[in-house]
Amino acid sequence: MGPISRFAVRKPWIAIGAWVVILIAIFGGASKFAGTYNDSFSLPNTESTTAQEILQSKFGGVASNATASVVFSPKTGTIDQPAVKASMTQLTNQIQQLGSVATVQSPYTTPGAAQRGLVSPNGEVGRIDVTFKGQGNDVPQADVKQLVADVQAANSPTLTVGVGGQVVDFASSEPPKSEGIGVLVAIVIMLIMFGSVVAAGLPILTALIGLSAGISLVTLAANFVNIATFGPTLAAMIGLGVGIDYALFVINRYRQAVLVGREPKDAALEAVGTAGRAVVFAGTTVVIALGGLFVLRLSFMNGLAIGAGITVITVMFTAVTLLPAVLSLLGRKSFAWKLPWARKPKATPEGKGFAKYGDHLQRRPWLYGSIAVIVMVVLALPMFAMRSGFPDAGGRPEGNTTRIAYDLTTEGFGAGANGPFLVVVEMPNANSIPAANALSQALAKTPGVAMASPVVPGTPAVSKDGTAAIIQVQPTTGPQDEATSALLENLRANVIPTAVAGTGLTAYVGGSTAIVDDFSQVLSDALPLFLGVVVGLGFLVLVVLFRSLVIPLTAALTALLSFGAAVGITVFVFQWGYLTDIFGVTGTGPILPFLPIMLFSILFGLSMDYQVFLVSRMQEEWARTEDNRAAVRRGLGGSGRVVAAAAAIMFSVFISFVFGDDTTIKMFGLSLAVAIALDAFIIRLILVPSLMTVLG
Repeated sequence: MGPISRFAVRKPWIAIGAWVVILIAIFGGASKFAGTYNDSFSLPNTESTTAQEILQSKFGGVASNATASVVFSPKTGTIDQPAVKASMTQLTNQIQQLGSVATVQSPYTTPGAAQRGLVSPNGEVGRIDVTFKGQGNDVPQADVKQLVADVQAANSPTLTVGVGGQVVDFASSEPPKSEGIGVLVAIVIMLIMFGSVVAAGLPILTALIGLSAGISLVTLAANFVNIATFGPTLAAMIGLGVGIDYALFVINRYRQAVLVGREPKDAALEAVGTAGRAVVFAGTTVVIALGGLFVLRLSFMNGLAIGAGITVITVMFTAVTLLPAVLSLLGRKSFAWKLPWARKPKATPEGKGFAKYGDHLQRRPWLYGSIAVIVMVVLALPMFAMRSGFPDAGGRPEGNTTRIAYDLTTEGFGAGANGPFLVVVEMPNANSIPAANALSQALAKTPGVAMASPVVPGTPAVSKDGTAAIIQVQPTTGPQDEATSALLENLRANVIPTAVAGTGLTAYVGGSTAIVDDFSQVLSDALPLFLGVVVGLGFLVLVVLFRSLVIPLTAALTALLSFGAAVGITVFVFQWGYLTDIFGVTGTGPILPFLPIMLFSILFGLSMDYQVFLVSRMQEEWARTEDNRAAVRRGLGGSGRVVAAAAAIMFSVFISFVFGDDTTIKMFGLSLAVAIALDAFIIRLILVPSLMTVLG
């Protein structure tokens, strides 16, 4: 990147013109060839995947088509009241008119509605089952949104209606609107830091340009790889944070060079040769850390890695090409529009506040370093109680349509009806149906099972050739309850093997709840390899940058401390339920199974950013003076302020996403915000300088 960055400084108009052409091409391509996002994922060599494959082969794929459940209940009385029936019949007709809907089963028109679970035992809750013509990715989002809109319109003072199902979950989630708060906080921090409107606006502007280009490229990439629906939001969260940080480091170094008397072009060249070099290494480390997700061999994770990685690369490019070109063009006008209270900055060999802080830290490095380690270890302790799983609709805000459906289902049919198991049975022939029924009866008698459906010939639960059957097993507990996971393990390890012994049957437990448990297990098994690959590659990048073994080793170990503390706090809030009112968390439960892996890949890259920015400045001073204490102190004085400001900006960007409605984004926002704050202010600004002082 060095020659390209230097060219951008020397020929700024050409560089800016090139960026305009590139942006027009990217935006034009994204608008014409936009891909579609999907949330499908496959789990090779798992029981739930085997069950899904049998469903598709024996039942023509219909059994695996996308479904939704409209759940309704009058405020008083039963669903048989004429007004309720009229309203729900009208809604059923509207749903049937949607082009992607294959079948609709209503309690008013389906024979044996009570036996099919379309009416609750007390008659107060009804359910309309909707089956679409294809799997989740094939269902047009417009149809799903229309379904949600029709359901919301059916609510009245006397009737409550909700709709649930995986295909509905993302359509009913509003994208977060709170990221603007993070940008405003970032502007305030940079106004305080630079005292200039132009200098404060440049990092925001370049980050937003890079982010827009990145998200457009992610949209194009969705044509070729599976990128989850929340992938662009996650990429935006990461890209906005690192983009502002990268630009901030470059412009801060430019400012320092101007203050000591460099001409603007020379100052810009110095900035790209020092801070720009650190930005490229830091961005590379983030991309490598995200690339570590490929060792999991899950297309779902690959898509998230590609989306976030593309965005990091584009904001890195704007920071080391577009921003230097603009700085070269503006010269000293980069600090125009001074604020009334801004004092004229002075260049000092060691900086001011952070150099004094560094001097104080160096008097008792063992004490401060030990306190930092103890604090991080204590915060990490809840991590060892972490339970993996996907939050269900019970954690959505009150009034959300999927939350209404979840609560009404629990009220009318039991908590387990929100996530039943599907036991898929392979039989030698149709004569084995009595043995399959015996299995169903054994499942029904298992503690923790509310009901198990019988195997009846001639029904949709038995394949046409009589060699496969589906038994629906409803637990007594909800999908994210720990007892449900224990029941799944018991069914697979004990109940089913005992019941099918000597019958010639084989049975596999599938369904959404089983898939979640298998997903958690796959990620848990892959975590050690993932950590080894990411830490190992990150270590090698820092060895190349610093020509050292000790600095990369301390960086890797301290990043693990930050990771543990961030996961611990996430468990404290989202699983244990403390401080939920502060963060607007409406329900507690397990932690997303892919959150620790995504968190570590992102955090490791970002923590290496701060390590690079801080220690590369210390290394510059060491090369100049060969005085270790002075190098640490001056490095802290030169970079400590900007690291603190960058961390505060990134914290504000990440924490702003906590105040949206989407539980997934909330969890990521809080864990990333906490991780960055702890890593920057405790690890990089206390523990690392203490270690550098002690190690000499």
